[in-house]
Amino acid sequence: MKTSELVTPPSRLVIASRESRLAMWQAEHVRERLTILYPQCDVKIVGMTTRGDQILDRTLSKVGGKGLFVKELEVAMAEGRADLAVHSLKDVPMELPEGFALAAVLEREDPRDAFVSNDYASLDELPAGAVVGTSSLRRQSLIAARYPHLVIKPLRGNLDTRLGKLDRGDYAAIILAAAGLKRLGLPQRIRALLPPETSLPAAGQGAMAIEIAERSDGLDLMAILAPLNHEATAQAVTAERKVSKVFGGSCQVPLAAFATVDGADMHLRAMVATPDGTRMASAEVRGAAADAEALGAQVAELLRAQDAEDILSSCLSEAAQAEADARSATLAADATAAAPGAAGDAAAAVPGKPAA
Repeated sequence: MKTSELVTPPSRLVIASRESRLAMWQAEHVRERLTILYPQCDVKIVGMTTRGDQILDRTLSKVGGKGLFVKELEVAMAEGRADLAVHSLKDVPMELPEGFALAAVLEREDPRDAFVSNDYASLDELPAGAVVGTSSLRRQSLIAARYPHLVIKPLRGNLDTRLGKLDRGDYAAIILAAAGLKRLGLPQRIRALLPPETSLPAAGQGAMAIEIAERSDGLDLMAILAPLNHEATAQAVTAERKVSKVFGGSCQVPLAAFATVDGADMHLRAMVATPDGTRMASAEVRGAAADAEALGAQVAELLRAQDAEDILSSCLSEAAQAEADARSATLAADATAAAPGAAGDAAAAVPGKPAA
């Protein structure tokens, strides 16, 4: 008997989602799955703009990291405006707030990074000085280590925005998650898929997760959502997220963790590095997929033995300094704008307008 036949769903469920095209695709995918499982249940989607969607001029590592994409959705669940939230798992913090839990992890899409360019077929073809865009310190460090002749610049925005920046010539190439391109029907934009040996994926990359909040009405959302959970994917990302959690699970550090599951067996690889790729530690283990969390802890210990914490602490120090510099610049700009005569100075500087 199917799990869905053992539970009684409510008459209505509301899914909270970011409003980007990819996020809405993911929410719609979950809505369709739930509608098939529970045809008597009316499943709705509520789109929301998160702080992470609003900050486009700085990399995530400098503005608060993963939680920027989930907080507003969690508030909606806590206030009863939504019953569940659909996330790209790589955007979900390793530690959820009290009262929240991941109820299901769906079957993984392609977890690899994709090389996207209008003029070049691969990273190997890019000439010295070519500009490569990426939103990830992990990708930055891996590319810098293998291709030091390339210039790596930040790339923010949703998937369509990033592709638009490439198309207008801001970058010679950009690196994106293959999963997003495939889900939105854009596999033709992929010029090359980067193997894990070249670009080890981030923890949870390519996987979708459903988050829920504790309820007082007795509705068992865990049981309702259980049929959507893909066991092999859940095992893989459990191991990956354990590695990330041990080291703080922050966007401010270049960290990769990727597990594959073959039957009852798991192969887990992980890496930490400095953003410039000059220092790197890597480790891998094999074991039982049922021991996913223990394997993640084992890999973390192997990385620690290679001074991973020292590598990461240097990254955090650099990130903290960059954040402090950004705050100082903002305060200085605000002070200048508020200073007496600032408005007049600004007017005098406008081209074509005579100075006072």
